[in-house]
Amino acid sequence: MSQEELNKQATEQNNTETEIEDIKEDIKEDIKVVKNDEYTIKIIPNKTDDVKLFTISKNMLRYVMTSVVIMIVLVVGSLSFAGYVYFNNQADKQHLQELQEANALQQQQLSELDKKANSLKEDMDQLNNLENELKQLSGIELPEGNNGDSVNLEQNGQGGPYPQTPTIENVRLTLDTVENTMNGKLNNMEELKKRLQTAIMMKRQQVAIANQTISITPSIWPAKGVVSSPYGLRWGGSDFHPGIDIANDMGTPIRATADGVVSIAGWNSGGYGNMVDIDHGNGVMTRYGHASYVVVSAGQQVKRGQIIAYMGSTGFSTGPHVHYEVRINGQAVDPSGYLFN
Repeated sequence: MSQEELNKQATEQNNTETEIEDIKEDIKEDIKVVKNDEYTIKIIPNKTDDVKLFTISKNMLRYVMTSVVIMIVLVVGSLSFAGYVYFNNQADKQHLQELQEANALQQQQLSELDKKANSLKEDMDQLNNLENELKQLSGIELPEGNNGDSVNLEQNGQGGPYPQTPTIENVRLTLDTVENTMNGKLNNMEELKKRLQTAIMMKRQQVAIANQTISITPSIWPAKGVVSSPYGLRWGGSDFHPGIDIANDMGTPIRATADGVVSIAGWNSGGYGNMVDIDHGNGVMTRYGHASYVVVSAGQQVKRGQIIAYMGSTGFSTGPHVHYEVRINGQAVDPSGYLFN
């Protein structure tokens, strides 16, 4: 490039810079305070459009800026509050739903507990009735304990306030009451059981003793027949008869009148002929005389009703019969008091 061109280019560049400086100066002069309370703003387009001028007062500028700030604050605050309310409502809805579900579950549990308590009370009433029946049957009176209140089926008026949904505390107190009453009843039943067991044991012992006493106590006729000679004085008072005579045909069976052990079986030379003595214990003894023959032996255990001999007329006798004696501690007593069957 020639020197002339270079000089020309440098000159154009200087002119451009000068123009820019002039524009800057113009802008500085245009953007200035026209009055003390106003601003003038010049807008120069990039191309050949018309230049636009705006004049605004300080108060207006402050108002606009304040309004913009207030609008921004209001918008941000409104959005924040709306978001807070939305999320809070969502949380409240979820919490309310959880409370409703928990309340429904609680009411269901309360209802089931209430039904259970009523069922326990009905069982308690049945237990009361059973206890009363056992008392009547056994004749045992137990001391009053924690038995609760019994229900009178004839006078059972009931009332109170209008029906109310039971609370956990209501159900707890009801179940505690039923539990305490049940414990009292169980204690009474245990005591009644012990007393019944004792009474039954004593009764069994009494029955056993009675059975044993009955079994060893003479209580049946030694043989079939008729009383031909009673106990006591006979023959015009010339003879004391220590037993009774039961007459029948020769060979009529003679039976033991109670359980015992044969002490004598065989011939007796004192007028009894073939004789059997049975020791029944407790000082009780029976004697059977004048048998045709004896079928037991001394030391043998016999039972009531067992055949021990057969009727005859041995010894001091006028005809077939059995001479029957009952002796208590060796003393002859009237056998008629021991002839029950």
